[in-house]
Amino acid sequence: MKKVLILSNHFATIYKFRRELVESLVNKGYEVVVSLPDSDDNKDIEDLGVRIVETYVDRKSLNPIKDIKLFLDYLTLVKQEKPDMVIGYTIKPNIYGGMACRIRKTPFIANVTGLGSAYYKGGILKTIVSTLYKFGLKKAKSVFFENVANAQVMIDDKTITKEQAVVMNGAGVNLERFSFSEMPPDDVTKFLFVGRVMEEKGVNELFDAIKRIKEERIKAEFGFLGWFEEDYSEIIKDLEAKDYIKYYGYQKDVVKFMRESHCIVLPSYHEGMANVLLEGAAIGRALITSDIHGCKESVIDGKTGFTCKVKDSQDLYEKIKAFCKMSYEDKVKMGECGRAHMEDVFDKRKVVELTIEGIER
Repeated sequence: MKKVLILSNHFATIYKFRRELVESLVNKGYEVVVSLPDSDDNKDIEDLGVRIVETYVDRKSLNPIKDIKLFLDYLTLVKQEKPDMVIGYTIKPNIYGGMACRIRKTPFIANVTGLGSAYYKGGILKTIVSTLYKFGLKKAKSVFFENVANAQVMIDDKTITKEQAVVMNGAGVNLERFSFSEMPPDDVTKFLFVGRVMEEKGVNELFDAIKRIKEERIKAEFGFLGWFEEDYSEIIKDLEAKDYIKYYGYQKDVVKFMRESHCIVLPSYHEGMANVLLEGAAIGRALITSDIHGCKESVIDGKTGFTCKVKDSQDLYEKIKAFCKMSYEDKVKMGECGRAHMEDVFDKRKVVELTIEGIER
């Protein structure tokens, strides 16, 4: 029996987005070991038929002592487990897991789910992260990306070779779990934002657009799901007090809220592949999102939703208003076309098959 070791920084990375891959590996007879931080939810992953090794990963820390310890933990883990293949997800498991596998001469596949704030903001942090990636990914068997732009960035700066890069359609979407449902009646057009409330998700532009929509007394509601950065605490309270938005906090199950909406809106600055857009479209909801790689792949502009210029509140406002003014029948048609697009391009089963091909190649 072959053994696969998966390195991750969070329970949700595996259970929410890679569960089908884990189940497929187990069904094929692989012994699967998952390394990730302690969580009360880890039992759900164990129930898939895998073994958990708890490894502390501080996702946001820039403390080199913590990162050295993580590298040493991975070095020990690979030595003890002796896996036939190691798969990394997200930045630190990719970098330090890749370094450990390089030393242990163990085959390694990295998954770059997004380049993150370091690449987006640039400066010294980008230089440090890029340099570390070059060490971690130098001997990687393959590096999987969720959009072509992210892959090209790493090829251009010589972090990886063109031959290492494999571009997939994000993590794909489970078309059964996110099954199609009819749009609710549209006396009021309901928009839903799902994600962390932070600048890089485009919430400043979204708030500006919402204020204009409300001032014009257009019948629309705007729901927000997800944690917020502390800078937005007072802003959210103010917008709620004015009845501009409805903030629901973090919700483990977003399907209920998506089903009650007409349109998913995500004016993000950068994404690997925005899963919330894939999930919303699979359910049959229209999308309004930024015209950037990682978002625009989810949308056929004008047919399944609208793309808007990044960091442009005016364009975002115009697209939101245009959707509000559409007939209910046209909104429904948009959602139906979005579901068809997910079936054609983003079926989770196809992504799992491609990943397993990469493991077995």
